[in-house]
Amino acid sequence: MDSADLHWRNTQKPVRFFFVDARAFFPLFIFLVHARSWTFGLTILTLFVFWLMERRGLSFDSALRALRAWLVGVKRPGVSRRVRRRWVDYG
Repeated sequence: MDSADLHWRNTQKPVRFFFVDARAFFPLFIFLVHARSWTFGLTILTLFVFWLMERRGLSFDSALRALRAWLVGVKRPGVSRRVRRRWVDYG
């Protein structure tokens, strides 16, 4: 590590474990606690997907936001359905 990386402004860099963001290793923890072949496959698949997203230019946080937007869909109202008011015609 050279002296250019040892500066206070570099403290916000994401923590990396080899080639993947360290926060993406939650599935690895699940595999270590519950070691089965399907959790190993899920871990490898998850790490590969996040690695692929980073190769396409998305950070880990951005990839999670993109996944949430894809799952929820286009219509995302700001208030819940029970708080939303109906139109009333008093005429």
